[in-house]
Amino acid sequence: MTTKYTKEEIIAKAREIADMIAQTEEVDFFKRAEAQINENQKIREKIASLKSLQKQAVNFQHYGKEKALTLIEGKIEKIEEEIDDIPIVQEFKQSQGDVNDLLQLVANTIANNVTNQIIESTEGDLLRGETGSRVQNSKPGSCQ
Repeated sequence: MTTKYTKEEIIAKAREIADMIAQTEEVDFFKRAEAQINENQKIREKIASLKSLQKQAVNFQHYGKEKALTLIEGKIEKIEEEIDDIPIVQEFKQSQGDVNDLLQLVANTIANNVTNQIIESTEGDLLRGETGSRVQNSKPGSCQ
């Protein structure tokens, strides 16, 4: 007999996994990089300028001032490039990608294993990715 789990038990395990992920080197590096960015005066000033320009861009767009909007968009792009060129920002973005990759790997692993277990438990075909329910339901007397 197989064990049946409740949603609450599954959520509790998911929280355990989340705690484990939060204790990985990837997340630790992400937090350190974020802290360094927040402590960097040059980056904070550039982000403040960027936010100000973005507000101006919204206003210019709202009032249909296309030439001014184009100029502001150019300035925004320049500041974004300057921010992206800062090594700690590059490291932060890389660490963000690493954490996202880890989360995606966990999600895909769970999804693939659930799918495989369904296929196997219905005597389906793993290579084709088909459950055995089609074969079982086509047998005479199986639809009662």
